[in-house]
Amino acid sequence: MKKTLPLLALLGAMLSGFLSAQEARPNILFVFSDDHAPHAIGAYDGWLKKVNPTPVIDKLASDGMLFVNSFCTNSICGPSRAVIQTGKHSHKNGFMNNGNTFDWNQQTFPKLLQKAGYQTAIYGKSHLKGKPQGYDDWAVLPGQGLYYNPDMIFPEGRKRIDGYCTDVVTDLAVGWLRNKRVAGKPFMLMV
Repeated sequence: MKKTLPLLALLGAMLSGFLSAQEARPNILFVFSDDHAPHAIGAYDGWLKKVNPTPVIDKLASDGMLFVNSFCTNSICGPSRAVIQTGKHSHKNGFMNNGNTFDWNQQTFPKLLQKAGYQTAIYGKSHLKGKPQGYDDWAVLPGQGLYYNPDMIFPEGRKRIDGYCTDVVTDLAVGWLRNKRVAGKPFMLMV
């Protein structure tokens, strides 16, 4: 009995640490660049890495996750984004060309993350039409969007924002991280 009690206490402490380690969930920053070939990102060791270095993207890749064996099931903008949202081929998610309207009622990975306790947000190009669902906060470009002084669609309506589109989207995303995100809650931010 003298040996059993300390052993049980040690086992309980180890199990407690194991369970709390399993509960820690990573934050997800999903950077979705438009028409960005892998050879243009240094982390992929492509031929353009010395022509146009991408040190910040490379750092994100080395500290996070770099997809090295993924495939594009539909290379058209909106349909490709619909595939990422749903995990389903275009003929299954119903968005086969840019003229379609995405059915936001179907299951998406942001909705699943919300159910798992994540706070979610998307800023920038969606190209799926309709109001994004599965996001706690969002601001998306209508269609392709303007590169300067873009209109953005927010939950409360459409608004023109002054500045270059890349700066506008970055400022919205950083603003969400600093001011709207719930501290201690895991998040998924898609830009």
